[in-house]
Amino acid sequence: MAVPKKLFVRETEVVYDGGMTENTALELILQSPQLPHYAALIQQRMDDERRQRERFYQEMTDESKMEFVAGEVIMHSPARHRNLNVSRHLIMLLGSWVARRELGIVHVEKALCVFTRNDYEPDIVFFGREKSASIREDTLKFPVPDFIVEILSESTVERDRGVKFDDYQRHQVSEYWIVDPDSETLEQYLPDAEGKYELKLKSGSGEVTSKLLGNLQIPVRAVFDPVVLQETMAGWN
Repeated sequence: MAVPKKLFVRETEVVYDGGMTENTALELILQSPQLPHYAALIQQRMDDERRQRERFYQEMTDESKMEFVAGEVIMHSPARHRNLNVSRHLIMLLGSWVARRELGIVHVEKALCVFTRNDYEPDIVFFGREKSASIREDTLKFPVPDFIVEILSESTVERDRGVKFDDYQRHQVSEYWIVDPDSETLEQYLPDAEGKYELKLKSGSGEVTSKLLGNLQIPVRAVFDPVVLQETMAGWN
């Protein structure tokens, strides 16, 4: 049986090279006479990943930004000035709003979030009151966030729209924003009735509203424009 090589996410459906869906690929494996062989290979891969993940935990430091994805350690490159500005605007907006209303905790970049198989350091994360209660001053491994923002770059766009999109959805991250600093657009994804992400907003203007963040409503331009940022925050005083 030919095994598709490339995996990506199209909208909310996982699709293999050639247009084969994840469910179809799984069914082919389940029906194959070589199922025991595939099962042994998968178990061996998972055992290897478990050992590699333990080594990752032992060797990681609070000085480096790195992730563990499908058995591979991903080291992140320095960010562009444009991306850093967007990150700064978002942490000012979200951090201030959440702190004033005591909604939970907002962290930027260096919070290692532990998922079932992978470990991510998203650009911005929010933990609501329930998950925040489990976070201590010396916490190094964080739970799955309630809200995540990823800021696209050339080196991360495939993961942000691929494995991370799928993983965040499967782990019921309640809201996911993808921000593109080059096109100056913000995409807001919320789960539908079946728990699959649905694109609620894609825009470089207008307003974005988050019920999860205490009905936060901000101009999309505040994410990119320092003048609009200051005007927005001044209106909160």
